[in-house]
Amino acid sequence: MSGEQLIRDIGRSGVKASAVGLGTWAIGGWMWGGTDEAQSIAAIQASLDAGVSLIDTAPAYGLGRSEEIVGKAIAGRRDKAVIATKCGLVWHTQKGRHFFDQDGKPVHRYLGRDAIIHEVEQSLRRLGTDYIDLYITHWQDPTTPIAETVAALEELKKAGKIRAIGASNVNRAELEQYIATGALDAIQERFSMIDREIEADLLPLTVPNGVATLSYSSLALGLLSGAIGPDRVFAGDDQRKDNPRFSVANRQKAKDFAQAIGAVAERHDASIAQVVIAWTLAQPGVTFALCGARNATQALDNARAGTLRLSQEDLAVINHAIAAHLANMDG
Repeated sequence: MSGEQLIRDIGRSGVKASAVGLGTWAIGGWMWGGTDEAQSIAAIQASLDAGVSLIDTAPAYGLGRSEEIVGKAIAGRRDKAVIATKCGLVWHTQKGRHFFDQDGKPVHRYLGRDAIIHEVEQSLRRLGTDYIDLYITHWQDPTTPIAETVAALEELKKAGKIRAIGASNVNRAELEQYIATGALDAIQERFSMIDREIEADLLPLTVPNGVATLSYSSLALGLLSGAIGPDRVFAGDDQRKDNPRFSVANRQKAKDFAQAIGAVAERHDASIAQVVIAWTLAQPGVTFALCGARNATQALDNARAGTLRLSQEDLAVINHAIAAHLANMDG
């Protein structure tokens, strides 16, 4: 495997970042069976050292815990990091729509100007910085017009508090409204070999409008990493414990898939996870792939995917394996 880290543009914002990004949901601990702060900081710092500049977090990941850990990890090296964080899942107000409870606190989906102005200051404080590179609406709020939300984000951009504007978990109609404002730089959506809905409904809008796409769950919560076998046991509040996608049958299919693309991985001296991430980045319209890591070893493994360049022959082998082993997964 050779090559430099792949660097791409965040829409038309002028902000550039590594195509492989570190996702820090697991670092927040919530729904992932807790977190180890020292190992989490090591994962972030190892990513930065390996040229992975894009670090994705959110207030809702552990009610601020993930952002605080990211802030500690980037202290003294803020210039190496491109920080993406989010707004719109709030627990300081009960405006908007109730979404879920976390640690006994009701969390609402709310994207009114008052909340955004409050939230950005909280995130800046937790992250220990005076600007956020990419600020993303986390989940959409049907009680607030998108134009009002975007106006507040543009206000923050003019003030220098954020550098680019993104939206996550949008449907096609919402995306059309965001694009109509002319201010949208990126979307963040679930996309993987087994989650490809955005190819039909969202990417046909983003590509011609210069909007970048960040894929999350690129490894399908680890299912496609080649590391989770049929006998793996999930403990505590790990969300995969009762997820039908992680049935023994599905894990067997994922294992069969990993074996089928083993030759591609060997040819590039790469791991299965690296091949899956590189495939993701080779899909038309997919600009960035966010990959979780809970320690430095996992972070470095993900980072190497950004230096992997797959040939058309490699992609054909992988696509054949997807059709054979992953197409009929449950969940």
